[in-house]
Amino acid sequence: MGSENLRVGIAGYGLAGRYFHAPILAAAGFEIDSVLTKNPNRISELHSDFPSARAVSSIDELIKSKIDLLVIATSNDVHAEQAIAGLKAKIPVVVDKPMGRDLKETESILKVAETNQTPVTVYFNRLWDSDSLTIKKAISDNVIGKVFRLESRFERFRPDLSVNSWREHWSSEKGGGNLLDLQPHLVSTALDWFGPAELVCASVRSIRGGSDDDIVLTLKHESGVDSYLSASAIIGAPGPKIRLSGDRGSLVINDLDPQEPLLRAGQKPTADGWPKGAKSEARIFTGEDSKSYPSENGNYVKFYQAVKAGLQTGVMPISSEMILQVAKIIDQARKISIR
Repeated sequence: MGSENLRVGIAGYGLAGRYFHAPILAAAGFEIDSVLTKNPNRISELHSDFPSARAVSSIDELIKSKIDLLVIATSNDVHAEQAIAGLKAKIPVVVDKPMGRDLKETESILKVAETNQTPVTVYFNRLWDSDSLTIKKAISDNVIGKVFRLESRFERFRPDLSVNSWREHWSSEKGGGNLLDLQPHLVSTALDWFGPAELVCASVRSIRGGSDDDIVLTLKHESGVDSYLSASAIIGAPGPKIRLSGDRGSLVINDLDPQEPLLRAGQKPTADGWPKGAKSEARIFTGEDSKSYPSENGNYVKFYQAVKAGLQTGVMPISSEMILQVAKIIDQARKISIR
């Protein structure tokens, strides 16, 4: 398989497919060959975004498009079915998070990948957020001493359910809720920064009457760090995105990585990332004193550049071990959740 002109097929062209995958794939040097969508508006958007791309109406048709990579960006209930179809056709697959709705479904995808000797990975793109890369640098630089606590959040205030959002209405069994939508990002980044962990406490509940929308998980890492992970749609005063505490100070990042709003606004990165940069402001606090800490540029393009390299080497950017660790923690959170 050559490294140039790799053709990709995308299943789904909603928020994930159109904004989080297609422009990043294009920046990484992939050709958007075909997209599975039956929605007339999305077909029109596809032709506007990528005039040479074809819209197809089934996963079988997408797989037969002679693509080099299949990206699953559909609703969670069909991730496993579509990923397995691609893997059985020996097409490498990237699945938007979560890979499966539970551990069993995740294991079934990985088993088919292993049987067919075809690589599969999951889109934990938040590992390439500005705050993620900044934290790794801060740990390497030892700027806050020995780290002992991480507080990481996706908190919003949306008191009313969105009528058209399947994530906010579907049951967890079907694939809805914030435990499957946002916690995989929080868990995967915590594991990436501080290594293997045990889930020791979980609160998974619905405040607005739809899918689970207020979740707090507590992890104890073998490295000695405790992670407190909050994903909520109903917090009137959201906390800082990150507060990382060590015995010499705390690193605080208040705002979300800017890449999502850039993508939603229709801006596109290049092979080198974002032309004007994509940084979250970071500060180090030592009691009443604080100082700026130079943050790193976020860059989702690096994920698909790593996928592109992985098509040659078979080594994907997110390992099966990481995928399984996250799926196990998410499964366990439902089982031990405080009622």
